[in-house]
Amino acid sequence: MPIVDYLERNRKLYGDEIALVELNPDEKDNRKVSWKEYDLIQQTEDRPFRREISWRVFDEKANRMANMLISRGVKKGDKVAILMMNCLEWLPIYFGILKSGALAVPFNFRYSADEILYCADLADVDVFLFGPEFIGRVEAIVDKISKNRLLIFVGETCPTFAESYRELVADCSSEAPNVHLTYDDDAAIYFSSGTTGFPKAILHNHMSLMHSAFVEQKHHSTSRDDVFLCIPPLYHTGAKMHWFGSLVSGSKAVLLKGTRPEYVLDAVSKEGCTIVWLLVPWAQDILDALDRGDMKIEDYKLSQWRLMHIGAQPVPPSLIKRWKKYFPNHDYDTNYGLSESIGPGCVHLGVENIHKVGAIGVPGYGWECKIVDENDNLVKQGEPGELCVKGPGVMTCYYKNEEATKEVLKGDWLYTGDVAMQDEDGFIFLVDRKKDVIVSGGENLYPVQIEDFLRKFDKIHDVAVIGLPDKRLGEIAGAIISIKEGMECTEEEINEFCMDLPRYKRPKKIIFADVPRNATGKIEKPVLRKMYGVERLVELENKE
Repeated sequence: MPIVDYLERNRKLYGDEIALVELNPDEKDNRKVSWKEYDLIQQTEDRPFRREISWRVFDEKANRMANMLISRGVKKGDKVAILMMNCLEWLPIYFGILKSGALAVPFNFRYSADEILYCADLADVDVFLFGPEFIGRVEAIVDKISKNRLLIFVGETCPTFAESYRELVADCSSEAPNVHLTYDDDAAIYFSSGTTGFPKAILHNHMSLMHSAFVEQKHHSTSRDDVFLCIPPLYHTGAKMHWFGSLVSGSKAVLLKGTRPEYVLDAVSKEGCTIVWLLVPWAQDILDALDRGDMKIEDYKLSQWRLMHIGAQPVPPSLIKRWKKYFPNHDYDTNYGLSESIGPGCVHLGVENIHKVGAIGVPGYGWECKIVDENDNLVKQGEPGELCVKGPGVMTCYYKNEEATKEVLKGDWLYTGDVAMQDEDGFIFLVDRKKDVIVSGGENLYPVQIEDFLRKFDKIHDVAVIGLPDKRLGEIAGAIISIKEGMECTEEEINEFCMDLPRYKRPKKIIFADVPRNATGKIEKPVLRKMYGVERLVELENKE
């Protein structure tokens, strides 16, 4: 059955039980509260920064959204964009779009005004919903983006150039619309992270969404007793598809706005969270705070927390070893996926395989994998090649981009652009992004391997390795290093630590600076390459 049917099932079976909680601890001290919506969202009096809705209210809100869209002429196959920060309204709006037969088109909340307009045009968006954080960006392009589009504002004080979501849905029916959906119907358009320029539009059908839900529930055994803590942005496939496990099991989930270590442990403690998905930087921040004594585990109720899993990027084995020292009873899993493969799970480690920390794992539930060379031949075990995946969650295509589609879809196989290798036990290790490989004097250097090594140095908080131009070698490995709070470190210390690396793998340039990451925790290497290109390197060397 399509994924919207699970929401209706949960309404019937668990209607009065809590479906979603929103926590906004940044508003706790000054007692601000988020906007309230026609008495359907429960505001907890003793914690005004906490809101919740039941499964019944969730489904009713989705139905109102769907019926409102239909009343405004939205039909099956139309596209409805969402540009909103994580909040209690996000998922009901998403499901309302699906129930109307339209395609949900989530936007990255970091998009500039020009990127918003570009993606709206690329995806042929018919309706555009946006939150209060984006009024300025939308207003800057309103003459262009409002052309033949309905603009809907989700917030308290509606700008004059948009219509109010609250007013539009207030009088709409809370009964499900009569729209028939099949697995083959188009469901959503997501956008690539844009590492090679402006994003590409990724088209998925309802089968993709449903399979991602099955994968998540299967991999992490999400049950009715679980409580999932969701921190990453819902516009991304990863966060939403991990939450799908809660949808399938009919269990509570908590949307936490804020990533400070104390916020995470406080949410786990007070909401009884059992499953937490973290990005590498957030896990590192928690461990660093515990190391410094800023937090003490005994101050929180954490005994029910059974699983911590990480995705979106390679995970340093040293990080998990540190984690297990503080949380020895936690199960751990790594999830690998792409937006083109409907997010996480096409490869996963599995909680039973913690002895293989460092690997991304084995083919996920319902997925197949292969590793090939440049001539599309299978490589031998232990040799690097491009990782390819096949399964029900592979995208339909890059929307309106046949050429780009042909580059990555070959038959039923999706070519990921990631370099991987498989060990003798069949576990897949991610070596690097194909486009991030550094060719230095004819040798291939894989930045992830160097980054994993450097993270073992106890003074390093974060690190990124990129290729920098060099007249003699073509490229050299440059390490951008962020030092832990309160510590000092010299280039000589880094170079001495790197003596255990083979000579050709040692970074030839050390730059102490912040490591930029996007909202899903991935290092923004195109940004770094732009920051530390030829001109910037000359400038730095002149200063020295």
